[in-house]
Amino acid sequence: MKHPGFVALRNGYVLAILISILVIAPQGVAYDKLVEKKVFTMSSFTTVGGDVLKDVRFGYETYGRLNANRDNAIVILPYFGGTGHAAGKFAESDQAPGYWDSIIGSGKPIDTDRYFVIAGDGLINQAIKDGHTITTGPASIDPRNGKPYGMRFPILTVRDLVKAQKALVDSFVIKKLHAVMGLSLGGIQSFEWAAVFPDSTDRVIPVVGFAETDGYTIANLHAWSAVIKVDPKWNKGDYYGKDEPFEGLLAAYKIMVHQAQHYGSVSKTAGRNWAQEGKDPAKSWGNTFAAEAGLDGFARLLATVNDANSFLYQVKAIQLFVAGDGQTLDAGLANVKAKLLILPAESDLLVYALYSRDAAHRLTQLGKSVEYHEIPGDGGHNDAIFNIARVGDLIRKFLND
Repeated sequence: MKHPGFVALRNGYVLAILISILVIAPQGVAYDKLVEKKVFTMSSFTTVGGDVLKDVRFGYETYGRLNANRDNAIVILPYFGGTGHAAGKFAESDQAPGYWDSIIGSGKPIDTDRYFVIAGDGLINQAIKDGHTITTGPASIDPRNGKPYGMRFPILTVRDLVKAQKALVDSFVIKKLHAVMGLSLGGIQSFEWAAVFPDSTDRVIPVVGFAETDGYTIANLHAWSAVIKVDPKWNKGDYYGKDEPFEGLLAAYKIMVHQAQHYGSVSKTAGRNWAQEGKDPAKSWGNTFAAEAGLDGFARLLATVNDANSFLYQVKAIQLFVAGDGQTLDAGLANVKAKLLILPAESDLLVYALYSRDAAHRLTQLGKSVEYHEIPGDGGHNDAIFNIARVGDLIRKFLND
């Protein structure tokens, strides 16, 4: 069955976005086995803030096999709003494989003939309505009263997200990971992992991430959140079982999706084209440009499967982020022992390459082992998914060294 959001995907620009989503692997070859969403559970989890969550659970997927020495595992950390569905398909009929299918699989840069890959949904994951994502967050039932947590759910930090993922790894009795990597929020978590669990892995690959949230990004994230909070249906987070703040979440995703684009790809793909032939935007407010319709269609696709409160909680975690001790960045990065391959996107207007260069410079000044390369392309932040194969050989070499 087609996703409801697909009904908006009719004009050329939106179709190009859909094609990008559905054809992530350059050769169109998905991970060669069907994947299964499994569930990781913890009877309790103590947050950095001291709150105790009971009956915690989140989903995860694995690709490849754990070897006898249990030392060939690679962890993939999820991006903002992203899940643990990093590769393959749940069913042959699925329209798209996981988001990094172009680099995960037999013979690919993250070679599943050689490595065991673990990809978890993580806590407070937004995509609770996609039919596959399993996660404890504000939409979950509070076992203390049998009602959804809503905004009574404790504020979590990036360290909390990483601690939960580390608990998943520990459940496999893995003492040393081969690598940790992720994109966007996953890249942020990768920096945190390197600083907080320095002895757990020898390699870390942050993709379009940063090691500290600056004031400009804090303000960007505030703008995303604000449009949710002004939707009267948000009702201070008390909307479960009622009409949800869909319009507010839709507006938040419009802002986010636009910032994740780059003028190069949008101008080439949409230009000044009209959304529909014969419907001049100058003649009616109901007539739009292709660039507008594309933004609306993609944002609607996301808003339909995601949860507004979970969106806000992920925003808050990023706003609070400083890698390591939570006080000074250099003090946190001083703990890093792994070698890093830092991969920003050269055209990124959401998480600027400057942030990765700053992290690389700080780590180098601290005497750490750092490689820095930019993902080429004019797709902006999205190049971390759609153009990740362009740095596939760099990833392969880094993992094999």
